[in-house]
Amino acid sequence: MTDAANAMAAGLVDASADDAKWTVALAGAAIDRGLKCGPGGAMIVRSEGAVNAVTLSPVDGGGGTSPLLSLKNRPLFETVRAAATLRSGATADERGAALAALERRAGSLPPEFFEKAAETEADAGLKARILGVGQAALLNSPDMPKRIAAIEHIAATSDRRALTRVDGLKSDPAYRTDPAFRGAVDEGVASIGRWLALSNALNVFYNGLSFASILFMASAGLAIIFGLMGVINLAQGEFIMIGAYVAYAVQETLRAVAPSLIDWYLIAAIPVVFVVTAGIGVAVEATIVRRLYTRPLMTLLATWAVSLLLVNLMRVAVGTQNLQFVTPWYISGGRLLMGDFIVTWNRLFAIVFAAVTLALTWFVLKRTPLGLNIRAVTQNRAMAGCVGIATRRVDMMAFGLGSGLAGLAGLALCPIYNVNPQMGSNFIVDSFMVVVLGGVGTLAGTAIASLGVGQINVLIEPLYGAVAAKVIVLLMIIAFLQWRPEGLYAVKGRRK
Repeated sequence: MTDAANAMAAGLVDASADDAKWTVALAGAAIDRGLKCGPGGAMIVRSEGAVNAVTLSPVDGGGGTSPLLSLKNRPLFETVRAAATLRSGATADERGAALAALERRAGSLPPEFFEKAAETEADAGLKARILGVGQAALLNSPDMPKRIAAIEHIAATSDRRALTRVDGLKSDPAYRTDPAFRGAVDEGVASIGRWLALSNALNVFYNGLSFASILFMASAGLAIIFGLMGVINLAQGEFIMIGAYVAYAVQETLRAVAPSLIDWYLIAAIPVVFVVTAGIGVAVEATIVRRLYTRPLMTLLATWAVSLLLVNLMRVAVGTQNLQFVTPWYISGGRLLMGDFIVTWNRLFAIVFAAVTLALTWFVLKRTPLGLNIRAVTQNRAMAGCVGIATRRVDMMAFGLGSGLAGLAGLALCPIYNVNPQMGSNFIVDSFMVVVLGGVGTLAGTAIASLGVGQINVLIEPLYGAVAAKVIVLLMIIAFLQWRPEGLYAVKGRRK
């Protein structure tokens, strides 16, 4: 049985598609004990009837005994069946599953087998995988030039599995006796190490950029409100939470009304989230905050009370459990670019969304009458009132704009963060640090400070933990403010 398995494996190198299908049938019958040997010859017994083991044509009968595969021979026949399926599978998924089964047993097949399989493979992605497995098999080839070529090919992939494969060759006897082989192994390990270091740096930058994008959207509204009105809005984190819950409501509405469109709930929720959270912000400003402008401590206590009210209202109305969001196809998965650096679509969505939000917010502040009024009131409230600007109305609109931006941050968090009533409190401290570091009321300062705080957090957290990262970032900001108290950017003018 061992000789039979080895013979079938060797024959698969030059086998036709029909021969490969026959090998699948024969090896599968031996594994499942459907192969019968009797006086009439060998036959394969199936549920629909018996067939001749050589011609696969129907025959009568079903008697005979089944060869028993030992624990040693069964893996050989499973390898043969997978290899034959790789050569003759009807679909790419079927052939891909067979290749996955062969990856750990590639060394037991002739090295030329994978080259032949790649030549007949129509799927480009699967063809590249076949060649990669074939190169790994060639690492144990008796032909030294082929081994060295395989090392160079595997080193070009630059991931951790490639590093393990190449680095493992240092225990090979040829590493001590063959200078060319040793040089190829050392160069391969060094090359993979350099690419892995670069991919790790890119991973840190990418994760920091995604965190910074959320932090910017959470902080931009706070910067506008604090810079314009001097209000320390402790309810800003709860507006983030409301934005996420409104996005969930849009998702469930689409699930009930138009299930076929549920993948687009994130896009459909953008205007809804902004309008709802901005409306709630306008209501809070008109009913509570407006009466407390001259008392900063009272505005802090009042907005803290609003945050407690909103959190407990959500607890009572919806519950404390994490909400379950559908992951749309356009933010599912990612793409491996190099080494271990994977661009995940959900984080890329947050980054792009933050960039678009930054551009639109800049346009509103710099190119619209509302933005002109906000900048005028921020620089000199008394003079703005003297020239006819309705400062109270500007305050209300700015508070609504800041609340709406926080709601959009909650929407961007839906695919990558746990959504529950407490989620906003995790961002409020970081948001205030960003506002103070960037300079009160400046959009550019907020964007740069968000990027800095996000990158430093992601860089320090794996080394010292999340709590220590927060403390270190806070100490760094305090030290920076000792040198530059007004932050990165100082608003020109003064408030009266």
